[in-house]
This record gives sequence, structure tokens and C-alpha cells, in this order.
Amino acid sequence: MPNTLLTPTIIAREALRILDNNCVMGKLVYRGYEEEFDKKVNGYEVGTTISVRRPTDYTVRTGRTASIQDVTEGSFPLVVNTQIGVDFQFTSQELTLSIGELSDRAIKPAMVQLANQIDGDLLGLYNLAYNWVGATTTSAIDSFSDFAKAPERLDLGAVPQDDRSAVLSPTDTWAMLGSQTALFMQEVARGAYRNASLGQIGGIDTYMSQNVKTHSRGTATTATVLSPTSTTYALTLNSNTMSIALNFATSQSIAAGDVFTISGTFAVNPVTKAVQSYLQQFVVTAAAGGTGTVTVTITPPIITTGAFQTVSAAPTTATAITFTGAGATNYAQNLVFHKNAIALVVVPMVKPPGAVDVSRQSYKGYSVRVIPYYSGSNDISAWRLDLLYGVKLLDPRLITRVNGTA
Repeated sequence: MPNTLLTPTIIAREALRILDNNCVMGKLVYRGYEEEFDKKVNGYEVGTTISVRRPTDYTVRTGRTASIQDVTEGSFPLVVNTQIGVDFQFTSQELTLSIGELSDRAIKPAMVQLANQIDGDLLGLYNLAYNWVGATTTSAIDSFSDFAKAPERLDLGAVPQDDRSAVLSPTDTWAMLGSQTALFMQEVARGAYRNASLGQIGGIDTYMSQNVKTHSRGTATTATVLSPTSTTYALTLNSNTMSIALNFATSQSIAAGDVFTISGTFAVNPVTKAVQSYLQQFVVTAAAGGTGTVTVTITPPIITTGAFQTVSAAPTTATAITFTGAGATNYAQNLVFHKNAIALVVVPMVKPPGAVDVSRQSYKGYSVRVIPYYSGSNDISAWRLDLLYGVKLLDPRLITRVNGTA
């Protein structure tokens, strides 16, 4: 039976199948916003934006007397601003191959690269997550007690226990596998030893990814708060950030993604507002540094009262702050998170005017556009394959970074 000439539609469908099989993070995060983009018949261009509502909170009334509260919803933009793709060229003879042959030779290697790019962008959102447990040394996560610090932090923060996942670096994965082979539980040890499979740990689906990021800490270790600082939800409802002035005795650097605590400023349970036993952590959203007064932008904002309270008390002048981890040190950014912490949106791309034989295919929330263009002088068809997507950290309360402790 003669081979069928491969078409853009056949290639796009095969590409989507491979992309879905190779994306790790894409399966673990929230994908519902794609429905809000599914409006334009001809697809989307780079920069299309939707507005995403931030969840609202309330305070609980005691007694019979009503205490009316305003429903205050913030919002933030989710932009599809990342276009990635690969480009091929095939002779007419190659296009008569079976899709299986062409897939192994050309499509699969390309889609693996694209899947890694998407996973890397999602894992790169770590630098907006302020919860960071472990990191007392540069050791790998090599015990259940190390790993458990992350779900414990989520539990204390009232994060739902369903739909939780963990993604570990290869080093941390193999360290955890080594610890599991010593367990008496036969099935767990067998899976760890024979199949290099972590499976569920404490009810959390755990995966390995080579795309886990490494955070390079700035040199800052300690500083003081320059003046009393707090804000309100009304002033931060869209940005979820605020500025704070720090005082450094010597020249120090702060990297975007560095985390610090403030002496006496404890976290609160976001539901009950009960004061926690641990200090609230704050993440710096943009690099800064210098000597003397250094103003940094942080999240979460310091809010001391009301439905959106984040801390037990505001810092006062000269209150000491301490940065998480050792200065000028690299840390793998292993993540444990609830599905709703992060969003991935992949949208159909516009079909360019004048382009012929364009195929745009969707599968399990992914969308690929394939466009061929032919060079008659050398009988070669060039093919471009494109994806358009956006990523967003939706709710930093639902995610924590985790490292080993010893």
C-alpha cells in the first residue's frame, strides 16, 4: 500500500500528541482560563490579555448583629506573550514517509524541546513564591522529614489537600529515592529501587524534572527595617506588592526571588487569622542592592487587620530582618503546590492572511499551528510549527519552595 503524503494537519496532530506526553508541569497546573480565550475564530496574536480575579476574603462575625462587608475583588492580567516554535524542511520524498518514521526522526525531538520550554517557564515562576522551607544547608532532600516541611507549610496556610503536586530536581529526586529504598514498606521500596519512581509521598504526586530552576541568592544576609511599614488591601488589591525601605550597614545585593523574614512579624492563617508559630516570609520581586537605604518591592504586602490580613503585626524602626538561605549560594527550586497556584494558557494562533494550507490543531488544551511553504527551485518544503501561551502565578499562598535541611 503506497504511503500517504503527509499534510500539515497530520503533522500538527502528531506534534500535539508528543507535546502532551512530554509536558510535566502542563499536566499539574490550572488550565481553565483557556476557555476565556476561546472566542476569536481566527485565533490570537502575541500580547492578548485577560483580567483574572483575585480571590476575596472575609472576616467572621460573632453574635446576632449583622456586620456587612464589601466584596472587594482585585485583579491581575494574564497575558499570552510567549511564542515558541521549531522550523523544519523536508523534500517531497521525505513527505511520503509514514508519520511514525517522520515523528521519530524530526517531530519528536522538536516537541520535546518545546515541552521543556513550557515546563521551564512554569517552574521559573518560583521567584514569586514567598514560602520557602528548608534551605538551612545546600543538602538535597534526602528524607521524609525534609520533604514534609513543604506540605506542612501548605497545611498551616489552609491550602486544600486535594490536587497537590511536587516537582523535584534530579539531584533531590535521587536523594529521596535513596531514602525510600531503606523503608520497610515493600511496595514503596520496590518502586523506588527498581523503577526510580517516587509516586505519592504523603498524598502528594511527586515528579522529577530537569527543568527545576536554580536560584542564585544575593549576598544579603541581614538588615534592618528603616521605618514602620504596613499597607492596606485597597492599595495593593491588584499588584499584591508593596515597597519597604531596608537599611544595610555594608554593601549588599538582593536577587529577585530572595526571601526574608522580619523579627516579630508572624504569619497568620488566611482563613481564621490565627497567629502562626513561624515568621511570615516575604519575597523580593526585583533585584536591588547597595549600602544604607535600599527600597525593595515585596509580596505579600504587610496588612495587619481585616479580611486580607497577612501578618500578626507591622515591623517597627530598626527591626531586624533575616534572609532565607546563605548569601551568594545556589539552591534548586523544588516546588510543592496546589493545582490552582499556577496557570498555563495555550491559545490557537491567528491564521496569517495569505498563508495557504495552514493547519491549527488543538488537543487537551494545547494548540499547535503548522504552516508549510514550498521552494520550487530545489523541491524542498519548509515547515514552521508555532505555539502561543502565557503562564502566571495565580495565588502564592498555594505554593512553597523546599530544600534539604541537613
